[in-house]
Amino acid sequence: MSNTTTIGVLTRPVASRRARSRPALVALALLAPSGLFLLLFTYWPVLQVVVSSLIVRSFGGQGHWGTGNYARLFSDPHFTRAVINNLVYAVGTIIPSLAMALVFALGLRDTTRLAVILRTLFALPLLIPLVAAASLFIFIFLPGAGLLDYYLGKFGVGEINWLGDPSLALGAIIAITVWKNVGYYMLFFLAGLAGIPQEFIDAAKIDGAGALQRFFRVTLPLLGPTLGFVVVIALLNVLTQVDHIIVMTEGGPSDATATVLFYIYQQAHQNYDIGLASAATVVSVIFLFALSAVSLRTLEQGIHYES
Repeated sequence: MSNTTTIGVLTRPVASRRARSRPALVALALLAPSGLFLLLFTYWPVLQVVVSSLIVRSFGGQGHWGTGNYARLFSDPHFTRAVINNLVYAVGTIIPSLAMALVFALGLRDTTRLAVILRTLFALPLLIPLVAAASLFIFIFLPGAGLLDYYLGKFGVGEINWLGDPSLALGAIIAITVWKNVGYYMLFFLAGLAGIPQEFIDAAKIDGAGALQRFFRVTLPLLGPTLGFVVVIALLNVLTQVDHIIVMTEGGPSDATATVLFYIYQQAHQNYDIGLASAATVVSVIFLFALSAVSLRTLEQGIHYES
């Protein structure tokens, strides 16, 4: 009798451990396909790029390990120019795009027929692929015959080569990027505004806060998580959007519109310098990761969450 009781007591923990382990095994089985694809198509390519950046190949010779690709990268004036262009491109696209998107979202926050129509119009560029939009803007910026020069000519402005002038080409690229991204960012801000409790706004009105005070003291702090997310998305777009540059200017004139990603594309697919392209990719990803982390950290310091 005692032996039977002892065996029953011992088997209960074993059975309970088996019962607890079954959900874990099921979860692992369900996550295994996604994990495998993530490993094959994300982490393995990243590892290959890192390895390629550390293999220095001389013309007609064998490759060897080293940091020569990074030394060539930081001494290349074309890469320096691409970094400067990317910084100007980032400032010229992120700040206006986020500001306009936030203003449009605040203006179209209420659900009315006019607001729905305007939301659709502002979000319409999302439906146009970036390559198609670039082809469209080529005709708009066409010197003399384009729509922009046509209407400027009515005000006495002469013919302007928007894409052929090194001092104007990057501005034209910035213009199409802002036009393409404003509606996209506006949708995120609309979702963030929808999550702000109306009683907070009403309480601020009762306390006598004006429109600007309500925006900076209530709305903007509560939009902190949305703003942090959109800033990271905007940074990703700055470093990953290159289709319009290839279509409109091919990095020219005189490297005036060459960004870091176009530099990587040029080294990999035109110059066939895989080591230099891999080194530039690693540097840009590290910079983007650090900048995104700093941006999220800075923005979250002033965020107020609803309890």
